[in-house]
Amino acid sequence: ERGELNELDRQVIESLESGQLVSRNPLDEIEKKSTFGERTADKVAKFGGSWTFILSFTVVLIAWITINVVGLSAKPFDPYPFILLNLVLSCLAAMQAPVIMMSQGRQGTKDRLRAENDYRVNLKAELEIRQLHEKIDHQLAHQWQKLVELQQIQIELLEESTDGNR
Repeated sequence: ERGELNELDRQVIESLESGQLVSRNPLDEIEKKSTFGERTADKVAKFGGSWTFILSFTVVLIAWITINVVGLSAKPFDPYPFILLNLVLSCLAAMQAPVIMMSQGRQGTKDRLRAENDYRVNLKAELEIRQLHEKIDHQLAHQWQKLVELQQIQIELLEESTDGNR
C-alpha cells in the first residue's frame, strides 16, 4: 500500500510465501554478540539497582560512620567530616554511572530488537488476516453464485410444473 517495501517488509512477505516463521528471540541475537564487558556491565547495573545493594550499602555506611564517630580506637581513620567516605562515594558513583549507561544502551538495543520482532509478527498476522478475508469473500461470492443458479433451476422447475398442470 505504501509503495516501496523496506527490508523488514520483504522478509515478512518472503516468510508468508514460504510458510516459515518470522518471529525470533531477540535475546539470542544479543547474547551471541555481547562481549564480556557488556555482560559484566549488565550484571553490575542489575546489582546496583537492587534492594540487596541498597541495604548492604546502607549497612556499610552506618558501620563506617559508627566506627569513626564512636571510635573503636583512640584515633579514627576518617574523622567527622568523613572526607575519605566522600571520596569513596564519589569514586563509586564515578565508576557506577558509565557502567549503568552502558547497560542502558544495551537495554535500548534489546528493546529495539523486540520492537522489530513485534513489527514482523504483527505485519505477518495482518497480511495473513487479509488473505483469509479474501478467501472468505471469494467463498461467499462463489456461494452466492451457486445459490443464484439453484434458484434459477427451481424457478425453471416451477415454471415447467405449472405449464404441465395447465
